[in-house]
Amino acid sequence: MPFTLNRYVLREVLRWYAAGLALFLILQLTDTLSTTVSYLLLYHATLPEALAAFGAIAPNVLNRSLVLAVPFAVLLAFGRLQGDSELKAMFAAGVRPLGLVWPLALPFLLVGAVAFVNAGYVVPGGQERWDRAWYTIYGQTPPPPSQENYTFAPPGALFYAGRVTNNAGGHVAQLEGVLVQRGQETVTANSGTWDTRAHTWTLPNAWITRPGEDPRQLKTPLVLSQADTLDPPQSPAEQVSTPELRTRLASERGTPQERRDDAFQLARRYADPVTPVVFALAAGMLGLLLRSRAAGFAATVVFLVMFYVLWISVPQLARVGALAPTLAAWLPSLAFLLLATVLAWRLR
Repeated sequence: MPFTLNRYVLREVLRWYAAGLALFLILQLTDTLSTTVSYLLLYHATLPEALAAFGAIAPNVLNRSLVLAVPFAVLLAFGRLQGDSELKAMFAAGVRPLGLVWPLALPFLLVGAVAFVNAGYVVPGGQERWDRAWYTIYGQTPPPPSQENYTFAPPGALFYAGRVTNNAGGHVAQLEGVLVQRGQETVTANSGTWDTRAHTWTLPNAWITRPGEDPRQLKTPLVLSQADTLDPPQSPAEQVSTPELRTRLASERGTPQERRDDAFQLARRYADPVTPVVFALAAGMLGLLLRSRAAGFAATVVFLVMFYVLWISVPQLARVGALAPTLAAWLPSLAFLLLATVLAWRLR
C-alpha cells in the first residue's frame, strides 16, 4: 500500500514538473526575446541570425529551468494533495510523512545528471556562440583576444602592461600602459610591442626615471630583453568546459581573480546539479506543512526568491575574495539542505 501511494505522489510531482519546466523555459525565453527584440529590429537581423542567437543561449536557459522547476512541482503538487485532503487520507492509512519525501530524490538525481552534463559540456560553447552571434548581428568583427593586467617578475625586475593584445595571433603582441622597473630605474610608456621570438619589448617615446634625476623621454625606441612566453589570453570561465577548467586550475596560471573565477565556476558545475535533489527534499518537507493550493503557490514564490538572491550574490563574493570560491558555489545548496534538515526534524 505505501509503495502504491508513493508512486501516486511521485506521478503527481512529475506531472507538475513537466508543466513547471515548460513554464520556466517559456518565461526565460520570452524575457530574453523582450530584451533583445529592439536590437534585432534595429540591426535588421535575419531569421537565421536570430535563431542562431537563441539556439546558443537555449542550453543555459534549459539548465536554469531544470533546477527552478523542482520546487515549483513539489510545492504545488503537495499543495494540491493537501487541498484535496489526499495527504490526510494517506496519513490516516498509516503512511509516514517523511516516507513520501525520500522517494522524490531518485528522479531528481537524474535531473541533476542532465544538468551536470549540460552545464559542463554544452552551456560553455553556447555562451561563446551567443557572443559571436551578436557580433554578426551588429556587423562587427569580434575584438582580438587580450589579457588585462599582465605582470612578469624575473629576478631584479618587474614587467607590467595594462593590456596585451595579439591581433594577428602571431609572435608579436601590442602593449598598452607599460611599466618596467629594473633596479633603481623605472620605465613607462603608453604603448609598445612584444616580440616573443626575439624576447624583447620595444617601447617608443618611453620615459625613464632614476633616483635624484628628472624624468627624461627617449627620442628613439627603447628595446628591453624580456624572456616570458606569450600565452593566448584565457577565455572567460563561463565559456570553458569542465575538463578545460580543471586543466587551467592545475596550471596555476592567470591572475588571482581569474583563478578565483575558475575555481568558482568549477565548483558551481558540481554544486548546481545537486540542487534539484536538495530542492526536492526541502520543498517536500515544506509541502507536508502546507494546508492549501494558495499556500503552495506562495511558498513556491518565497522559495525561488530566496534561492535566486543567494545564487546571484555568491559569484561576486567569490570574485572579490570575500568567500572561498568552493564555499560560495555550494552555499545556496547548503542553505536549503539546512532548511530541509530543520523541517525534517519538525515533521518527525
